[in-house]
Amino acid sequence: MIERLSRGPASVHGLTEPFALSQQMISKHIAYLVRARIVIKAKRGRESVCTLRPEAIKTVRDWAFNYRRFWEESFDKLDAVVNQMKNDQTKKDQTKKEETRNDKKYGERNRADGRYKNF
Repeated sequence: MIERLSRGPASVHGLTEPFALSQQMISKHIAYLVRARIVIKAKRGRESVCTLRPEAIKTVRDWAFNYRRFWEESFDKLDAVVNQMKNDQTKKDQTKKEETRNDKKYGERNRADGRYKNF
């Protein structure tokens, strides 16, 4: 609906056509947009015409941009943490492999005291 209004004013009836919704549902939706001051609704004869308020869309865009930046920064931080965890896990896995090789080379390790059984 906002996409259509971005191309110019439209009647309520004209806004109803592309949607599989009743005139009543479209009117309700328009009422919310009017209440949010995104759309202006005016009577022209027997018809109601809706016009988009571009300055309101700019305000919404700016607000959304700030949240987008917040979430992008948050996801970047999360990505860094996940990569660090992967690196730590890789190091642990390599250490385990080396210990396993040493166990095979020098005998099984007694896990209770950390010494090898063969010594």
